[in-house]
Amino acid sequence: VQLQASGGGSVQAGDSLRLSCAVSRLTTSDNFMNWFRQAPGKEREFVAGIRWREGTKSYADSVKGRFTISRNVAEYTIYLQMNSLKPEDTAVYYCASSSGKITAAEGVVSWGQGTLVTVSS
Repeated sequence: VQLQASGGGSVQAGDSLRLSCAVSRLTTSDNFMNWFRQAPGKEREFVAGIRWREGTKSYADSVKGRFTISRNVAEYTIYLQMNSLKPEDTAVYYCASSSGKITAAEGVVSWGQGTLVTVSS
């Protein structure tokens, strides 16, 4: 699979931003699509995941109620709608595929390149 993320930028606290990830060359190992993020000096962490066919979703506790993951199967795109952004959401955001439901980077099959989100107070 090939993953191409876009949509990052610099916003103020409380603003919203939507990230996109174009998906191509899906394989039978790419059952789930996920968003991860990595803040400066920190490990890469799971943000949200979605089962590609059924659309079932999961979220990290830190973003529940603020972020929404979705996908457009016809357009082979996944999205991360981020509302009520906080400075601690500042990170490089990555889309990633996995064969099963995951909450850690160890389960990732393929990574896309990152897109930087900066939230200022």
